[in-house]
Amino acid sequence: MTSNGNVGMVVFGPVEDAVREQMSMCQSAEDGAVAVLCADNHLGYSMPIGGVIAYEGLVSPSAVGYDIGCGNCAVRTDATLDQVNVPALMDDIWRVLSFGVGRKNAVEVDHPVLDEIASCALGFQRGLAQMASQQLGTIGSGNHYVDLFVDAEQCVWVGVHFGSRGFGHKTATWALAQAGATDQSMMAAPVVIPVASELGQQYLDGMARAGRYAYAGREWVVDRVVKMLGAHVTERVHNHHNFAWLETHDGRDVWVHRKGATPAFPGQRGFVGATMGEPAVILEGVDSPVSASALYSTVHGAGRVMSRTKAAGKRNRKTGEVLTPGLIDFAAVQQEMRAQGIALRGAGADEAPGAYKRLDEVLAYHAGTVVVRHTLRPVGVAMAGSDVYDPFKD
Repeated sequence: MTSNGNVGMVVFGPVEDAVREQMSMCQSAEDGAVAVLCADNHLGYSMPIGGVIAYEGLVSPSAVGYDIGCGNCAVRTDATLDQVNVPALMDDIWRVLSFGVGRKNAVEVDHPVLDEIASCALGFQRGLAQMASQQLGTIGSGNHYVDLFVDAEQCVWVGVHFGSRGFGHKTATWALAQAGATDQSMMAAPVVIPVASELGQQYLDGMARAGRYAYAGREWVVDRVVKMLGAHVTERVHNHHNFAWLETHDGRDVWVHRKGATPAFPGQRGFVGATMGEPAVILEGVDSPVSASALYSTVHGAGRVMSRTKAAGKRNRKTGEVLTPGLIDFAAVQQEMRAQGIALRGAGADEAPGAYKRLDEVLAYHAGTVVVRHTLRPVGVAMAGSDVYDPFKD
């Protein structure tokens, strides 16, 4: 861990100049703002992924991101690997669950959060009630997944990563527009709203509801897979990493925005994925001066080292013509996955291990802030296919 020249910015691991510039712009929005860059940092819209910013009187939709409440849920089951036909189960997961952008769940999902949306005071969110109902329990695209893992005791875990779907994206889009945001470039200035303002209170209300929606979707998907597995849950870890929380640090009440960063307070566990071909982990936060300086935050994944276009290339979306070749040979990746005994469904070159950092190396920069409680080896991976366009910026 190092500190750069800016007061209050804490940096873990290497940082590219553009990422540092983004974080500095976010920090400059309020005097005394504390900023953290976790070791999985990389460019995001307006604020880096792997970034944390704490404001006393401001809330920032751009610092939360478009996928409000995106996060991870993992459950340990009483099933062991020798009891599971992994390829057959992955076929069922791929057939039953909905992957991709704009997809509707094939079954009707009932959850109290849907009643809350339909009757909430925020008019524009009420108007999203039908879409929210249809999309609850769908996984989306990009780096969102439903995976099967096995731990050191050969117990099977189900792990998922996705967020609030179109409901959260439209909530973020609404808030940014209401705040007067016009720059949609990656290096756009941070969009901030006074917490005490009417818009600030409306955004916080809508953000919290989108977070509850995201939690409900992940819980439903995990429990659906456990039912398909014919098993029972023995341990559950659930956290999200695109959110703004009111927390107390150094005696100050501040709105801590974590964008692609996992809360890691002492004793708090978090599920952090790596890549489709490498182990994930269950972490637990520990108390230390370094942890406190990081606002009790840690990584949410391995972190990209290669853009999606650089990894997969660029195609004409209508004709399929290759406009720019990618650097990842996905056929070789698929072969390597098979050699490792991992049943892969969907995915593409943009999510290959070569497009990411190594999780163990990233975590090493956070030594003294978290401990690994479980190492989870992937045996089954399901993600939206390479033919699915991902319009989300982060």
